[in-house]
Amino acid sequence: MYYLQDLTMNAIARELRTSRSTVSRLLSTARETGLVEIQVNNPQLRAPSLEHEIRRRFSVEAHVVPVSELVRDSEVLERVAIQAARTIGPLVESDAVIGVAWGSTLSAVSQHLARKLTHDTTVVQLNGAGNTQTTGIAYASEILQRFGHAYGARVEQFPVPAFFDHAETKTAMWAERSVRRILELQERMTMAIFGVGSTNSGIPSHVYSGGYLDDADLLALNQERVVGDVATMFFRADGSHRDLLINQRGTGPELELLRRVPRRICVVSGEAKLSGLRGALAAGLPTDLILDEATARWLVQDEPR
Repeated sequence: MYYLQDLTMNAIARELRTSRSTVSRLLSTARETGLVEIQVNNPQLRAPSLEHEIRRRFSVEAHVVPVSELVRDSEVLERVAIQAARTIGPLVESDAVIGVAWGSTLSAVSQHLARKLTHDTTVVQLNGAGNTQTTGIAYASEILQRFGHAYGARVEQFPVPAFFDHAETKTAMWAERSVRRILELQERMTMAIFGVGSTNSGIPSHVYSGGYLDDADLLALNQERVVGDVATMFFRADGSHRDLLINQRGTGPELELLRRVPRRICVVSGEAKLSGLRGALAAGLPTDLILDEATARWLVQDEPR
């Protein structure tokens, strides 16, 4: 009545024999639950041309979030997270297996998800979150539970460390039936949602700020010219990753497996993530990319920043 029939709230209130404030609350609920979705098409925005250029160059579906350069990093992340949550919702379907990585960006996205009822959908954790200081279960669980609650999905956690001390330990654990069950779920993913880790971001990636990597690890990453990670699996600027020793200890999905997921949504906020984003694109990891306008402009520049 309000959006399709152009009735005023007063007219709707009279027809429904209720108050105008009740109508206002119903309209707010409709937007918050995803019953109503609003799209703005502004021909003066630069985002559409950037989206087209990113699609042309990198063969990904791009969603550019217009944000002023004067806005702080934390506010850029918040706005990107809001848009990402509203973009992801319509893409989620019943009978899906959705892999979700943990991290600063996905934590922000998870706080803005709108409710959407699905059936027989599973949300599975992409990588372990424990380290020598914490199990990481509470942090990762909070993110996954928000996704599960939003889509009425089952949640499957992955209670292993982010990195094993020894590759042999990972090999042994991956043979355990309880771990195999999660790995087999990951192999059936229809969608994966992740950010890009970076050591020099304005808002540090949680894997770098949360005590997951020691000085020796960081030195090795620098020597190997690593530019970033997705779900604690690392890669170089050209997308190469198979010979990186740290990936033998990491608990994220093999990047070859990730590339087989039909829909792979990457959310990036901040120009400091640019080198990591370029590496992720070179590795062919995203099919969909949600990012802020400033980062999008730098991404389409010919010279890497």
